[in-house]
Amino acid sequence: MERDEVLVPADVPPGRRWDYQESYLKITRGSGRLMLFAGDQKVEHLNRDFSGPGISPEDGDPEHLFRIADRGRIGVFAAQLGLIARYGMDYPRVPYLVKLNSKTDLVQADQRDPLSRQLVEVSQVEEFAKDSGLEVLGVGYTVYLGSEYEAEMLREASQIVLQAHRRGLVAVLWIYPRGRAVRDERDPHLIAGATGVAAALGSDFVKVNYPKREGASSELIFKEAVAAAGRTKVVCAGGASRDPKSFLQELFDQIHVSGAAGNATGRNIHQKGLDEAVRICNAISAITLDDATVEEALRIFRGD
Repeated sequence: MERDEVLVPADVPPGRRWDYQESYLKITRGSGRLMLFAGDQKVEHLNRDFSGPGISPEDGDPEHLFRIADRGRIGVFAAQLGLIARYGMDYPRVPYLVKLNSKTDLVQADQRDPLSRQLVEVSQVEEFAKDSGLEVLGVGYTVYLGSEYEAEMLREASQIVLQAHRRGLVAVLWIYPRGRAVRDERDPHLIAGATGVAAALGSDFVKVNYPKREGASSELIFKEAVAAAGRTKVVCAGGASRDPKSFLQELFDQIHVSGAAGNATGRNIHQKGLDEAVRICNAISAITLDDATVEEALRIFRGD
């Protein structure tokens, strides 16, 4: 992908067009697709995703995330600003995306509809990048569509996308239908609705869950969400850890059957020991960035 192939949104000022193109090319490694390594789960899922049966003891140390991001082939590492500030100085080569909001899941949706407010401002992220010298390529924000508080999150998301673009940064929205009004979070029409909302907010990428419907192939029904997003590119959440072959096959199908533009993976990477985590990163990137086959990616993972 060349610089003049990057579609620059009209809300990027003329003086920041070069910055936006540079951020976009770096975050996609010149492929137009996103390989996002998700490290924001320290808040979202507390410690259950970092300690327990089947999880490498290495994952108990937050620095494990940065070691993976430093050694693995990724597009960008997403985490909260505070975590990046505590470790980023030792990992200056890592490309970062700052997650601007987060919440725990201690309060369940049947108790109270989810609300996740912005924790830091885009302007503060810009100042942090300048002062620290770290490469911050974008910002991210989660919207819980269908929550009774969705209006607050939609407004914040809209402002964040605009402010990011004004500074030449890439904007990624996480959009999950969730709340007492939502009967089926994986409904394909609802997932497509979520990607359409991301398009209406002007996001560059949107992360959603893979749709499911009884008797239907997810890779086929996911096409609706990709179409609904228009020029906003769609990536799928990686979900809970499972065997590498089925995970890589699903990723391949999402890209080559559904038309998705990458992935956003956390647990399927960081719950492994460092060496294995780096190898799965490289296998994921091979499919996402290089159009590798599943077998080729598996050979990379196995170290053949």
